[in-house]
Amino acid sequence: MRKVWVFGGAAVALGMGFVMLLVVGVYIVAGNLVNGATSGARGLAKGAVPAAYKSLVQQWGNLCPALSPALLAAQLYQESGWNPTVVSPADARGIAQFIPSTWATHGIDGNGDGRRDIWDPNDAIPSAASYDCELAKYVKDVPGNVSDNMLAAYNAGAYRVIRARGVPAISETRNYVQRIRSLEESFAAPVSRLDPTRAAAGAIAFAQSRLGTPYLWGGNGTADQGGRFDCSGLTKAAYEKVGITLPRVANDQYNAGPHPSRDQLLPGDLVFFSDDLTDSRAIRHVGIYVGGGYMIDAPRTGAVIRFDPVDTPDYFGATRVTEDGAKALPTRV
Repeated sequence: MRKVWVFGGAAVALGMGFVMLLVVGVYIVAGNLVNGATSGARGLAKGAVPAAYKSLVQQWGNLCPALSPALLAAQLYQESGWNPTVVSPADARGIAQFIPSTWATHGIDGNGDGRRDIWDPNDAIPSAASYDCELAKYVKDVPGNVSDNMLAAYNAGAYRVIRARGVPAISETRNYVQRIRSLEESFAAPVSRLDPTRAAAGAIAFAQSRLGTPYLWGGNGTADQGGRFDCSGLTKAAYEKVGITLPRVANDQYNAGPHPSRDQLLPGDLVFFSDDLTDSRAIRHVGIYVGGGYMIDAPRTGAVIRFDPVDTPDYFGATRVTEDGAKALPTRV
């Protein structure tokens, strides 16, 4: 829920016509300008890592050449969703999901307080980086990408990677490597302009078709709900229409692709809002950008799906949804 501007009836009609022209024009122009451009990443994207852990991830993510802050962040998010108290069915514990037996041999005292605490992110995050880099040394002579081989060793064991001379033909391991490398893009700050996606136009078309629909908290647009949505239910349904499955909640949708800056927004980008601009886990609202500084969103109880401005004090950032990025997201975080 967020505080928004309320337009009068005539203003809405005029504004909708103006924005609809922007949607078509901006999308076509942006696609022509950016098509074929390469994208790269370095550093951490704004707010992608919770502020409490950002300095740890930045420091320890540079521990060895096979690792990067964004790669370490993607791994931690995949493992625990930044939850320092989670316990898996396999008894993996804490933010880095160490099995106690692995922790006994590879856990380190990251903060120098004389204790190795599996539950303390100040120990667990440095331990995850240290363990990754240790595995990278084990597989450094294996053909292929050293970071891929390092991640495969984390999942399947270094001996399997060495024996297979690369990422072993184990579906779980290959999927793990692909997920982390795709998620890495979501945690890295882009250094060049990002390609537009073909799915964006279809997602916008779906959202436009729902303009005027009353808001429903928890709404997924089902028949028994009268076709009503809340904010993240609308964005999820819009991208499902073009074959991309997003998580249900807005703060996880933020990790479904790389993050364009405000001046690089294109129609179809998801735009996010939060009271804490340092932590993506605090995101509480999402809309679909349509151009000209406007989005389509389901704002709050008592309102309808409509056009709203994105340039408000609680604007957090944006995500250019990609199919690989969405597929990489953990089903439960």
